[in-house]
Parts: sequence; C-alpha cells; structure tokens
Amino acid sequence: MKLLLKTSMIICSLSFLGLHANAQADTTAVIHRLSVKEAVEYAEQNNVQVKNALVDILLQKQSNNEITATAYPSLAANGSFTDNLKLPVQLIPGEFLGQPAGTFIPLKFGTQYATSGSLDLSQVVFDGQVFVGLQARSTSMKWQTLNAEITKQNIKANVIKVYYQLVLSKTQIALLDVNIGLVEKQRHDTKAMYENGFAEQLDVDKNDVQLANLKTEKEKVLLSVANGYNGLKILLGMSPKDMLVLTDSLSDDQIKDQVLINQAYNYEDRKEYQYLQLTRQLNEYDIKRYQYSRLPALTLNASYATQNYGDKIDYSKDWYSSSYVGLRISVPLFKGFAIHSRVAQAKLKLQKTENQLEDMKHTIDNDVITATNNFKTAIAVMDYQKKNMELADRVYQQTKKKYEVGTGSQTEVVTAQAGLETAQSNYVNSLYDAVIARVDFLKATGNL
Repeated sequence: MKLLLKTSMIICSLSFLGLHANAQADTTAVIHRLSVKEAVEYAEQNNVQVKNALVDILLQKQSNNEITATAYPSLAANGSFTDNLKLPVQLIPGEFLGQPAGTFIPLKFGTQYATSGSLDLSQVVFDGQVFVGLQARSTSMKWQTLNAEITKQNIKANVIKVYYQLVLSKTQIALLDVNIGLVEKQRHDTKAMYENGFAEQLDVDKNDVQLANLKTEKEKVLLSVANGYNGLKILLGMSPKDMLVLTDSLSDDQIKDQVLINQAYNYEDRKEYQYLQLTRQLNEYDIKRYQYSRLPALTLNASYATQNYGDKIDYSKDWYSSSYVGLRISVPLFKGFAIHSRVAQAKLKLQKTENQLEDMKHTIDNDVITATNNFKTAIAVMDYQKKNMELADRVYQQTKKKYEVGTGSQTEVVTAQAGLETAQSNYVNSLYDAVIARVDFLKATGNL
C-alpha cells in the first residue's frame, strides 16, 4: 500500500507537469519498447519542458544576433515626391527691384514638383553598451544552455524514478498473483477438509476473506499501474494512445552497483552551481555596461542624395546631387543620477548572486550528506527486508505443513500468510526507496 500511495502522488504531479502536452496526439497507436536509458533519451527529445528549454536557447541566439546587428552598418534608402499645389508667397523689399522704399513685392519661389532620393549610412564606431553586449553574448548562450541541461537533468531523475516504480509494480503484482494462488489452493484444501468433517465453515470463510482482500489489493495496484503508465507517457512526451513496454528489470545488485565507493564531490559538478556562476558573470557584465554608458559614443554618418525640380514631371531633366560624410560624438554629461542608480542596482544584484552561490555551497553539502545517509540506510533496510521476506516464507511453508498434517491451526496459517504478504510488500517498498535514494545521491553529487 505504501508503494500504491507513492504512485498516486507521483502521477498527480506528472499530470500537472504534462498538462496539454499530448493534445495533438496521433490517432494511430505505436508500441514503444524502452529501457530506462532509452526512456530518458526519448524524454530529452519529446518532453514539453525540454522542448521549451531548447527553444529558449534559440531565442537567446536570436537575441545575440540582435545585439551583433547593432555593431553592423545601418543603410537606408529614402525617397520623396512633392506636389506644391500652391507655392508659398515671399515678400521682398520693393527697393530691391527699383520700387519706392517701404513697399514690398510678393514673389513665389520654387517649382510645382520636387523629387528626391537618398542613401543614408550610419555606423557605430564606439558605444560602450554595444561593446559590453558583444562581450556578453557567449556567456548568455552558455547560461541558457545550462538552464536547458538543468531541465533535462530534472526530467531524467523523474523518468528514472517513475520507470523503476512501474518495474517494481510488476514485482508487486507477481507476488500478489502467487499469494492469490496459494490462498486459492489453501481454500480448496480447507473446503475439502470441511466437507470431510476435519475443518469448520469458519476456516473456509477466513480463506474467502483473505482471498477477497488479495484480489481487491491487486485491482488497486493494477489501476495504479495503469495510471502510472499514463503519467510516464506524459512525462516522456508520448501520446497516451501509444503503448509503452518497459524492458528493464531491477535487482539489489543494480541498486548498489558500487555507487558509494567514491563519495568525493565538487561544487562545480552541480549544474545549479554552474548556473549561478554564469549568472554572476552576467551581473558583472551589467555593471560594466552601465558604467560604460558614461563614455562618449561615436557614430559615423554618410549620405548621398539627388533631387529633381520642375513645373512639369520630367525625370529626363537634370538631377542635382549632394553628399556628405561626418562623425557624430555624443558625450553624456548629466542624466539626473540615472546611471548611478543603474550601476548601484546591478551591484546589488551581483551581491544577491554571490549570496546565492554561498548558500548553494551549503545546500550542496547538506544534499550530499542527506543523500548519502538516506542511500546507506535504504540499502541496509533493503537487505534486511529481503532476509525478512525469506524468513517469512520459511515460516509460512512450515506452518502450512503443520496444518496439513494436523498439528497446526487454520489461524496460524492465516497469520503466517499475512506475515509473508507484509514482508513481501515491505521488501518491494524498500527496493523503491533504495532506487529513489540512489537517484537522489547521484543527483546530489552531480553524477546523474
């Protein structure tokens, strides 16, 4: 029942994580036979969270391209056409044209039509913020890539846990089938003894109750396993309509596998620590970017233009060209202490990241200590429960033999059977706990 409860909790979590993940599932069912390694690889290609993390990498790449574009020349073509429906009137002093002083003569200047075209070039020669942005591109890509790796690692841990949980559920069902077979045989023998006057109806009823309980428990486990497979499909990014077959098995030796021989670890082995280190670098770039915004910005500008004028539209007439090349320098003198505030904010963010890095070291130390203790304990409990299950089986076999030869009671057999079922359930649960502890240990030491 303990494993059953764990199954329900994990399935609820997986259903939440995989909401709408398979809304567009194919109508044709496909059979997938996967080992745990293949299941992890499948999830890394199809899980929605992993896919989105990979999309974030592409988004970061495009963001970097946008930053790079600011360092490239900017070229624009411009054109205009003007129809002066009514030319403006200008007043000039009359004495310019031999008229009495104090008089003005109204004149119109210009042509009705004007056409122009130009090519304008702009090139950043130096801009502190652009310079720092170019420097930070590589770190930004590493930061986003590492975020995707953390997502993959978390998905991998969940896939392994759920995969082996379902594998152990097969063992649990197999044990239930064995127990059901034993009780059915016991019931058959008890009923025969009752019909011959060597047992009571109560003994038969006890067998019926025991059999009903086992069948009920099996139905619950089967339902839990079915839901577990659906949850694993969601986690893998697989269509719920597809069939999933798990090909791996699990043994005590696989769980132990000399994992605890080398318990050394480095903080840098944890991707979460690497992620914070890159975050610190990005914080430092932010400080540098705001500090460089105090520096002058230098821009090269160039333009070539041509114009055509006339009272009629006639582009065969003369065109008048003009061009220029220039440098523009912008020196920030005072921005109301805005730059100072931005630098101060960036430094505070860096301080927070430094605090998080220090806290992450403590967290990693605690994770490793806790995971190591849990794994050692889980292995010890697993070994103990295996021996206990073997002992319970011997007790049951001996009790059954005593009952068959008439030196034992039905109550003793039922009690021994219940003890065996409990021991078997405890052993399966200990296997699952050991799997979880192993995964947590490998993840804590950065070796998952």
